[in-house]
Amino acid sequence: GLLLFTSGSSGEPRAALHDGERLLTKYRTPRRRLRTLLFLLFDHVGGFDTLLQALANAGAVIVPEARDPESVCAAIERHRAEVLPAAPSFLGLMLLSGAVARHDLSSLRYVTYGAEVMPQRTLERLHAAFPGVTLLQKYGLTELGTMRSHSSANDSLWVKIGGEGFATRVVDGLLEIRAASSMLGYLNAPSPFTEDGWFMTGDAVEQDGEYFRILGRVSDLINVAGRKVYPAEVEAVVAEAENVAEAAVSGEPHPFTGAIVVARVALERDEDPREVERRVREHCRGRLAPYMVPARVEVVPAQELVTARDKKARRTSP
Repeated sequence: GLLLFTSGSSGEPRAALHDGERLLTKYRTPRRRLRTLLFLLFDHVGGFDTLLQALANAGAVIVPEARDPESVCAAIERHRAEVLPAAPSFLGLMLLSGAVARHDLSSLRYVTYGAEVMPQRTLERLHAAFPGVTLLQKYGLTELGTMRSHSSANDSLWVKIGGEGFATRVVDGLLEIRAASSMLGYLNAPSPFTEDGWFMTGDAVEQDGEYFRILGRVSDLINVAGRKVYPAEVEAVVAEAENVAEAAVSGEPHPFTGAIVVARVALERDEDPREVERRVREHCRGRLAPYMVPARVEVVPAQELVTARDKKARRTSP
């Protein structure tokens, strides 16, 4: 068996128990032999999948000295890595750091991303920085493993997921998956499966034929006077504002509306925070419903927008 823990970003980490033989079946099918930078941690299903894919196909595994943008780019250059798997928040931080321009990353063939919603602006900046590289959105869950995926285009957030051993359906706007590699169950939490065996992911999605666009986790929702706000949707608009490099949106308690929307932003260059707040709110008013416009905008260092697992650091309200 294999025991993997969820990140705990929405509460107590859950311990998912997998049948090792069932989980490893997918690695029997030969794939491409590539030089892969092992960025994701081993206790994460994405890191486990990266390692097993490389070993199963006799590929090279490259371990950077540290997990900061400079060290990662240096390792890619030195060891001619072909695949970089990372969370969108780290990729945004890497672009902001300038490390991409300081290193020769021409060996890269694939940049894969997942674990959280990718902001459209970050994806467009990646596409511009790596014009000859395939940008591939991955989808995996601690409880199910990592699925095969196919992005509709390099600069598109629409993705087809599933493949052999997986089936998908959408119920009330939420994605459900039935997988041959699903866990046996949690050791410390109730079962997340429906009576007919479908795993309730908690991801809200839009569907267009075989393709999905992931809107965000229901657990991240901000309830403003009974109206639902997905942080990723607001973050995408905030990040479009002038001089904003990255953004993280969360809810804070409010005595009248239940919660308000708060945006924390990292800047491309130093500027008066009051001017940043004015410009961001003005930009959002032209793009978002009034209840979605951030009531407060805080300027913070870019590192504060990323967790230890390099995912978006959101403060969630009770």
